[in-house]
Amino acid sequence: MIEKIDVKIQRIDESFLDIPLPEYATQGSSGLDIRAAVENEFIISAGKVGLVPTNIRVEIPEGFEIQVRPRSGLAAKYGIGILNSPGTIDSDYRGEIKVILFNFGNEDFIIKRGDRIAQMVITKIFRANFIESNALNESKRNDGGFGHTGSK
Repeated sequence: MIEKIDVKIQRIDESFLDIPLPEYATQGSSGLDIRAAVENEFIISAGKVGLVPTNIRVEIPEGFEIQVRPRSGLAAKYGIGILNSPGTIDSDYRGEIKVILFNFGNEDFIIKRGDRIAQMVITKIFRANFIESNALNESKRNDGGFGHTGSK
């Protein structure tokens, strides 16, 4: 059984009431689709960044965060991704959620009012208690860096 938590959500501008609140597309979805709250069209030119408003604010319970992640269909079909993926929304943030989209494609990308632009995943967080030490336990990998394990 999937654990559920209550998250308060608020629309900022009532002129966007026609845009659905974030929602799970299927029973098995882990991310909630979030939509663009733009008047008409919002264009992100090829190779450029766009900050897309969603018209929503949330109150995330302490001990949780929201991660904003790209939509795979936008990435595969149009080269649209989230520049700071995953974006993190902390539990004490109360401003509008905006999505930093980047157009990795070769053509301008047009976002229309209510288009699904990203997904939000609500996750539990843990706080680290760092313990300074003069030595760390050895591991099989040890200090092997990027590409250390190979590609096959």
